Amino acid sequence: MRPLLTLLFLLIFSWPAWAYHPRILFDQAHGQAFVIEQESELHLSQLAQSLVSQGYEVSSTRHPLTAELLDKTDALIISGAFKPYSVREIALVKEFISQGGRVAVMIHIGPPVLPLLLELGVDVANGVIRETEQLIAGDPLNFVSSRLEAHPLTAGLKSFCLYGSWPVRPLSASGAILAYTSAGAWVDLTGDKQRTPGDVTQSFGVMVVNRIGQGELLVFGDDALFQNRFLRRGNQPLAVNLGHWLAAGRQAKGQKI
Repeated sequence: MRPLLTLLFLLIFSWPAWAYHPRILFDQAHGQAFVIEQESELHLSQLAQSLVSQGYEVSSTRHPLTAELLDKTDALIISGAFKPYSVREIALVKEFISQGGRVAVMIHIGPPVLPLLLELGVDVANGVIRETEQLIAGDPLNFVSSRLEAHPLTAGLKSFCLYGSWPVRPLSASGAILAYTSAGAWVDLTGDKQRTPGDVTQSFGVMVVNRIGQGELLVFGDDALFQNRFLRRGNQPLAVNLGHWLAAGRQAKGQKI
């Protein structure tokens, strides 16, 4: 039996029968290359184990999102989607959030998730960020974000690491940026990998939230930050905070014991 399944089995049968355990679903039906069942360095098994160790029920689906599927979960994680969501799926996710659900999206490439995020009040730029400060191993695509706003998701954090992030921003007053780049960060709009007058230089958002009805959306501009290889330093406590945030989903709030 795989370690993740073993841990899940032990936790389920050691919990009191009366206790309620928030249900977290990983969508793996939209071309995701990095999944919770695999343990190599670019997959998400350690993130899943972290959530299970916090007392949450974790599962995944390789089927398109349906009302029946979302009705059986409290929070949804969409990490690294390579295929777009259907009009019906987008409407279902929006309804799920409006009824109190929590959804976290981690972006690998922007275009597949852009229609979904625009409907949910978040925009994604058309190029990745190149930072000029706090670089990791001298690579402008990999950097530390330490410009954080106070929020339960950033509680206890001084910084976290990103490994290829898209700029993200909320489109309404109900949203907020929780983590920024430096003011010297830029996006290569001209495609020549050099900073030229046609590029944009400014402080970009890399982590945003948006309230929709009774629920909330969280968007990270990067999907690598919770991969096994990078789940350390500030990213590990951020994963713990993510679990707490997801657990405040629609069923968890109103569950009767």
